[in-house]
Amino acid sequence: MVAPSSGSAGSSPAAASPGPSPRALRRIVAASLVGTTIEWYDFFLYGSAAALVFDELFFPDSDPLVGTLLAFLTYAVGFAARPVGALVFGHYGDRLGRKKLLVVSLLLMGGATFAIGLLPTHATVGSLAPVLLTALRLVQGFALGGEWGGAVLLVSEHGDARRRGFWASWPQTGAPAGQLLATGVLALLTALLSESAFSGWGWRVPFLLSGVLVLVGLWVRLAVDESPVFRQARERAAARAAAGAPVEEPPLRAVLRRHWRDVLVAMGARMAENISFYVLTAFILVYVTAHLDLSQQTGLNAVLLASAVHFCVIPLWGALSDRVGRRPVYCAGAVGVALWIFPFFALLDTRSFPLMALAVTVGLVLHGAMYAPQAAFFSELFATRMRYSGASIGA
Repeated sequence: MVAPSSGSAGSSPAAASPGPSPRALRRIVAASLVGTTIEWYDFFLYGSAAALVFDELFFPDSDPLVGTLLAFLTYAVGFAARPVGALVFGHYGDRLGRKKLLVVSLLLMGGATFAIGLLPTHATVGSLAPVLLTALRLVQGFALGGEWGGAVLLVSEHGDARRRGFWASWPQTGAPAGQLLATGVLALLTALLSESAFSGWGWRVPFLLSGVLVLVGLWVRLAVDESPVFRQARERAAARAAAGAPVEEPPLRAVLRRHWRDVLVAMGARMAENISFYVLTAFILVYVTAHLDLSQQTGLNAVLLASAVHFCVIPLWGALSDRVGRRPVYCAGAVGVALWIFPFFALLDTRSFPLMALAVTVGLVLHGAMYAPQAAFFSELFATRMRYSGASIGA
C-alpha cells in the first residue's frame, strides 16, 4: 500500500497536534461545509443565471450569441478577482487566523449576491446595469478567493493525519451542494413560473435567498474554535519574538520565495479541475439551449441529478486518497475526465435526457477524483505559518 502524499513542510505540525473529539470534529466539518455550500451557491447561481437570463436583462441590445458571451464575460471576471482575494485573505488568514477571515469572506460573498438580486436591469438604468453587475461579480470572486483555503484548512488542521483526506474532502462537497442548491432553486422557479415571470422577477428570488443563507452560515461558523495548529504557531512566534529572535518574513513573501514550485503544482492541479468542472456544469446549459435547441429545464435537471451523485462520491475519493495517496487519485480523475469529454458531447447530442444525465454524472464522478484530494494535498504542501497563503494562491 502506498502512503498518502504529503509535503515536506505542511503535514507535521497538523499531525503532531492532538485531535479534537469526534463530536467536535463533526461540528467543525459541518461549519466548513455549510459555509462553503453557501459561498458556492452564490458563485454558481451567477453562472446559471448568466446562461439563462442575464443576456436579455443586462445586454439586450446585443445579438443573442454576443449577449450570452458578454454575460459569461462578467462571469469570468469573478475568476480574475479570485487570485487577488487569495493573496489578501491568505496573508491575513496566516496572521489573524482562519476563522476571522472566513467570516469576512462569507459576509462579502453573501452581501454581493443579495445585492445582485436588487439590481436594476438595462431596461431601467441602461448601460449602468452591466457595470454594477460586473462590480458585484468582482466582489464575489474576491471573496471566494479567500473562502476555499480557509475552509479546508480549518478542517485539515483540526483533523487526524491518518484520515485527513476524508475529513478535508467534506468542505469540498460544498461545491456540488452549492451547485445542487442553486440549480434546484432555479429549476423549481423555471418549472413554476412562466418565461416572462421568471425573466421579470423570478430570477431575483434565489439571489435574495442568499441573505437568509448567510445568517445561517454565520451562526454555524461563529460557533467553532480557531484551528489549534494555528494557535500553537502563533504562540511559538510570540515566544520567539519575546526572546529577541529575528522577525520572520511575511507569509506571502515566504510562500513566493521558498515554495513557488509548490504553488505552481497547486495552480496546475486546480486549473485542470476547474476547467473540467465548468464545462460539465455551466457550459452545458448554453450548449443544451443554444446548440441542441432544448429547454432550460432539461439542462438544469441533468446538472441537478449529477450534482447529487457528485456530493456523495467526493468523501469516498477523499478516503481513498488516505489509503493510496493524493496524487494517484487525482491523476486517475484527470485522465478519466480527459477521456470522457468525447463521449460526453456524443451523449448530449442524442437529446435523450437519461443519456444526457449520464454524461454529466459520469463526468462529475471522475471530476470528484481530482477535487476530493485537493484540500489535504494543498494543506500538506505548506508549513502552518504560510499555509493559508500557499493554499489560497495555489487554488
